[in-house]
Amino acid sequence: MQTETTTETKACATCTHFKAAADGNGECHRRAPQIVTFQVDENVKFESRFPAVAATDWCGEYSA
Repeated sequence: MQTETTTETKACATCTHFKAAADGNGECHRRAPQIVTFQVDENVKFESRFPAVAATDWCGEYSA
């Protein structure tokens, strides 16, 4: 007797925390955005951003 098994791909693309961008990748909204700093001319700028992830990435906090 042969049993059939199915495997579910738990990648970012199918996670409820994933917010897709136009290029197919996106952001992970599982946690609060992170503060990032960058320099523009002589000024330091601050922004908050969600982590950028590829649709094929995965983590231990996947949620269907």
